[in-house]
Order: sequence, then structure tokens, then C-alpha cells
Amino acid sequence: MLRRQLGRKLEALRKAAGLTMEKAAEELDRARATLYRIESGAENVRFRAADVKEMLKLYGASDEDTELVLAMAAATRENKNWWHDYVGSGLPRWFQLYIGLEAAASDIRKYQPELIPGLFQTRAYAEQVFNMPGGSIDAQDSDERQRAVQLRIERQGLLTRFAAPQLSVIMNEAVLRRPVGSATLMAEQLHQILKASELPNVTVRVLPFSSGLHAGAMAGAFSIMAFPRDSSGKEMEPPVAYLEAATGAIYLDKPHEIAAYEAIWADMAGRALNESRSKNLIQQVAEEYSRA
Repeated sequence: MLRRQLGRKLEALRKAAGLTMEKAAEELDRARATLYRIESGAENVRFRAADVKEMLKLYGASDEDTELVLAMAAATRENKNWWHDYVGSGLPRWFQLYIGLEAAASDIRKYQPELIPGLFQTRAYAEQVFNMPGGSIDAQDSDERQRAVQLRIERQGLLTRFAAPQLSVIMNEAVLRRPVGSATLMAEQLHQILKASELPNVTVRVLPFSSGLHAGAMAGAFSIMAFPRDSSGKEMEPPVAYLEAATGAIYLDKPHEIAAYEAIWADMAGRALNESRSKNLIQQVAEEYSRA
């Protein structure tokens, strides 16, 4: 999130100086694509002090803005998040941004039509998921697969950390009914969801088959993340909607895009079982697996 904030600050300074991205790139002797990555806060960009100073000089930044931006740039070079050790093995680069946003979010809403959300998955369930071909992880590479599983388990610490985000999950009933691995595995997995739902910051609701056609049927799995506000109540980071595919992901943050997913969420929330009835259904299905 720090990178994204720094990129937006540099973009604001450029625009305040009356420079287009093309003109600024020309003056800095940089490719437009490079400047775009800088302003997007891309993970592979190094905010070198000399480069940042050159940009600030071109943009006519004040002493106050210069001090702030240089401090932010230095922090990006010094900071190494826990998940960086997984990059290239167990963590696709396109997913790295999501983990950073997830870790910084104050409120996360997830809809999952097919699988147990990763933040709830047991190790055994996650191993079954990563054994499937066609995903971002090579199912034939056991070391890479195990690192991906371990990353998923470590991410779950998010739910019990200090200042944990509020997590609201809506799952299609099919997620509960579709066996992944053995009946024993599924029973343990559903009990894991019930355990997570007892956390004060976690809400789990089920969208039953009886709800009929709903807006999520055409949207697929997605997450909406909101971020903390500063002392004046202003958003530090705009909300982001995240959509994942087998080989990449889409990050949406334009107001009309967020509004569309807010409307989808509202439709499903109006059709889903309440928390109590959702827990009863999860418990019922868990017992069915236990008897199988």
C-alpha cells in the first residue's frame, strides 16, 4: 500500500506541475511505461533516491512534499514483507499485490461460489486444491506446491493479528456440498469454518440453492477490500475489487467498478441465510460428511 500511495503522490505532483505522463517521461528520459509503473506503485519498481529527487525537481515539489516523498521512497526500499520469501516459488507475482492489499485492508468482503475461501482452508483441503492441474502453481512440483500451501496457512494469521480486518464471507451452498478429498477431510474443513466464524471480526453466511438466481452467478468469485481512514476520516487508499483467474488477476478501483460489485454484494447479502442459520447449515453438512 505504501508503494501505491507513493505512486499516487508522484502522479499528483506531476499533474500539479501541468505535465502529461508523456511529457514528464520525455523530460526524465524515461519510457512512458516506466513512469506508469512508478505511479502505479508496481512491485518491481525500485524507488531510488536519485531518481525520485529528479522527478521532484522536475515537478517543482515543495520542501515539505520533497521530505515526505523521499521518506516514503526510503521506506519502500527498507521494508520486506513476510510473503516476499515466497515470490517465484509458491507465490505468483500477480498475486503479490493482493497479499499486500489484504494485509493492509481494514474491511474485506469475499464471495466464493466454488471453493472454501483460502483464509479458512485447512492444510489438507489446500493440498487438494493445489494438486489440481491448470492453476498458477505447477501441480507436478511438490516443493512449489507445499510452499503454496504453507503460504496459504500463514496468511490465515491475518484473522487473529492485532487490529485484524473485519472479514465478511458469503459462500455458495455448493462450496459446502462439493466433496474435496475424503468425507473426513470435508467434515474437518467445515468445522474449521465454524471455528473461524466464532472470531469477533469474522462473519460467514451461506447463499442457499433455494435463493435462486442471484447477481453473483454472473460475477464469479471476488473480493472487495476497503482500507483505514486517516485522522480526518479520509480514505488512505481507495477500495479495490479483486478478481482471480487461473493465470492472472484483475484489480478494479474506479468508482463505477466498485459500485457495480457493491450492488452485486448487496443482492447476495439480501438473499443469503443469516449468520445463525448459516452456521446451522454448515454444521448439518459437516455431520452428513461425518456419517458418510
